[in-house]
Amino acid sequence: MYRLCQISFLALQIFVLTTSYAGTTEQYGPKSFSQKPYTAIVVAYEPEMRGLLEAIEADPQAQILNEYNFKGIKFRTGVYRKIPILVFATGMSIANAALSTQMALDYFPVHQLVYMGIAGAVNPKWQPGDVIVPERWYYHDESVYSNPQQGRPNEYVLPDYYSKFLEEQARRRANDPHTPKYSPFHFVHPDEVLIIKEGMDRPEDQAYFSVTPSLLDAARAAIETMPAQMIFGKRKAQLSVGGNGVTGSVFVDNREYRKWTREVFDAEVTEMESAAVGQVCTINAVDWIIIRSISDLAGGQEGVNVEHIFDVEASRSGAALLFALLDQL
Repeated sequence: MYRLCQISFLALQIFVLTTSYAGTTEQYGPKSFSQKPYTAIVVAYEPEMRGLLEAIEADPQAQILNEYNFKGIKFRTGVYRKIPILVFATGMSIANAALSTQMALDYFPVHQLVYMGIAGAVNPKWQPGDVIVPERWYYHDESVYSNPQQGRPNEYVLPDYYSKFLEEQARRRANDPHTPKYSPFHFVHPDEVLIIKEGMDRPEDQAYFSVTPSLLDAARAAIETMPAQMIFGKRKAQLSVGGNGVTGSVFVDNREYRKWTREVFDAEVTEMESAAVGQVCTINAVDWIIIRSISDLAGGQEGVNVEHIFDVEASRSGAALLFALLDQL
């Protein structure tokens, strides 16, 4: 009798769940698409989005056709010179960038992604308004925070796994010269992100994410077609393709930390989204490229950071390269 009651109760639960969801249109998980794929045009936050939408509105061959709102994120679809486009802002920092990018790839048929935003300069040769398109993106703050060794200045107690990780680096760097030159910043010891994707049996360390080569070639060709980009009408912006960028969940405004990221990662620029976007695109096998315009010197300046002065002007020169790149596509 007790077992019969259990079975009856289970049947009732199944009936309630079935009837509760009957007729709903909820969809879960990635979709499959049959329509022509989009080129995603992506920025980090609202000031960059305003400039992007103004440029689309001013172009007679570009148009936003539809808007969608998923979980609070606005996605716009339209065309740019016959190219189907998907336009959205990731939101600032790593978690938001990864979340919104994966949503875009699940909800829309995206085959390539072009990201534009501002960044801080790490290489001292760059100035506000210059535009950099790195080839590789690293996480600078994926790391181990460790205790000092008692009685041994400038030495730290490292976890066993991290000690083994350091022992592998000479061999890895011999095979790949883009492997970082790992050394600590005080008690902060740089590490790598673990990723897993289709075809992998278990997670593996990933030092960096590489931009799609064909899109880098398109960016180089785009620069050759562009007129001079003047910053506040006074200085000609430098436009460059190549080198490394670093991403972290911190706003870097410290001279010594800036120098450290240059020494360890050979970084040109630093910001808060690109490596996460690159990781999501890499795992989803979507082509991608990041355009970063310099808004500040990441702590290399004297006095107060100047991002608030140059963010709009820097976004303008970055957007100019973005649309020149789209013309190449």
